[in-house]
Amino acid sequence: MKKKWLFGLLAAVVAFAFPVSAFAAEGEVTAPVLEIGLNSLFVFVAAMLVFFMQAGFALLEAGTVRMKNAGHVAGKTVLTLGISVIVWWAVGFGFAFGDGNSFLGTTGFLFGGDQAIGSFSVFSEIGVPLNLMFLFQMAFAAVSLAIACGGMAERAKLSVYIVFGALFLTIIYPVVAHWVWGGGWLGALGMQDYAGSTVVHLTGATAALAATILLKPRLGKYNKDGKPNSIPGHNQVFTVLGVIILWIGWFGFNPGSALTPLGDGFFGYVLMTTNLAAAAGAVAALLISWAVMGKSDIPSMLNGVLAALVAITGSCAFVEAWASIVIGAVAGVLTFFTARWFERAGLDDPIYAFSVHGMAGVWGAISTGLFATPELADKTGVGSAGLFYGGGFGQLGVQILGVIGTFAFVLAISFLLLGGMKWLMGLRVTEEEEMMGLDISEHGTYGYPEQMNQLLSGTTAPGANVKSVPDGPRIVKNDTAL
Repeated sequence: MKKKWLFGLLAAVVAFAFPVSAFAAEGEVTAPVLEIGLNSLFVFVAAMLVFFMQAGFALLEAGTVRMKNAGHVAGKTVLTLGISVIVWWAVGFGFAFGDGNSFLGTTGFLFGGDQAIGSFSVFSEIGVPLNLMFLFQMAFAAVSLAIACGGMAERAKLSVYIVFGALFLTIIYPVVAHWVWGGGWLGALGMQDYAGSTVVHLTGATAALAATILLKPRLGKYNKDGKPNSIPGHNQVFTVLGVIILWIGWFGFNPGSALTPLGDGFFGYVLMTTNLAAAAGAVAALLISWAVMGKSDIPSMLNGVLAALVAITGSCAFVEAWASIVIGAVAGVLTFFTARWFERAGLDDPIYAFSVHGMAGVWGAISTGLFATPELADKTGVGSAGLFYGGGFGQLGVQILGVIGTFAFVLAISFLLLGGMKWLMGLRVTEEEEMMGLDISEHGTYGYPEQMNQLLSGTTAPGANVKSVPDGPRIVKNDTAL
């Protein structure tokens, strides 16, 4: 066994060393070539971390919903990822980063690789091949779509994910990305959004808000008096694992946006502020849930981690370490209270997309206008110092304008698109299909076939019983449909 490991290691060394030695023999390993190579490797690893966040979303969302919908929710993550890759290649990348005007890119469609660099002047001097920038930014777009689809959980038709996913990545997300990162009007004003508190998270969450409102609450979520019922997810361990994967994936999201490991290693500083904020969000959310509810609530803690990561995403390169802790802690507390408020107001958001990604995204954008230091603003070359560092209200005003503009645009277009889809094809499954669960009604099999068959046959766990209703059997536990 040891010999096999040794031979494998030697083979790997030879495989990696051969191209390097070949370049060295020809005298082609110049400093610029080596710099591009290192930057390329760095961006590739970061892109893979962001890409792997889809696994985190799959676990988080599947664990948050009921058993009868778990397979559907996990599977649609792969579906939306596939849609993201194809649509981003066809039109999304061009609309977002192609040369054009202050509103939209108009070049670079049907992306053809590095030879298309003439259509993407925004990337002409960054020292990273265009193919890798396409991959990196595609992973960001896929995250935003995953957030947008989260508000539809447990009641939307599978076809809605396909149609709205394609539209979202054609005329919603790329527009906002162009405004801030692609040479658009918000970028020209100096909006600070290092890795996407506004572009990625607020955009996706606002679309999820529109979908949640139009789809209306899940069956059994509210009583006749409007009081909400708790519909807990089926696997809290899945949600914990999902959040840990997302936390790690964020190390590609934020530090990877530096696009290079060289120079003074600034990506390490971004990594530090990101990690500090996440930790502060976890602790703050758990403590506030304990204080308010009398018990330390694990889902609240997990939402606190994600909200903190969302908030620090835009400000991670602009604020000091202590400020990142404040930003993360405030985000954790904010998402706890807003989630409860939205639920009482009649908004049934199964994965808390708008409170976690929307409200925290707003806070993240505003926090940059408060805590950005002049040194870090100069270092990144974006915007100016925040209010608390002598910058006045200038940068804060730009941040608020960016939030309002993004929210208004995305909400209006999302309502228009989803409203049209509702009229033409319908958004929601039938009551009978929702009772059965989307696993069986949309895919013909349950994600947990053995367990669900036992439940439906009457071999249920203590405390659960099967009730017959006009539209078929459903499992009821503590008066909440499973």
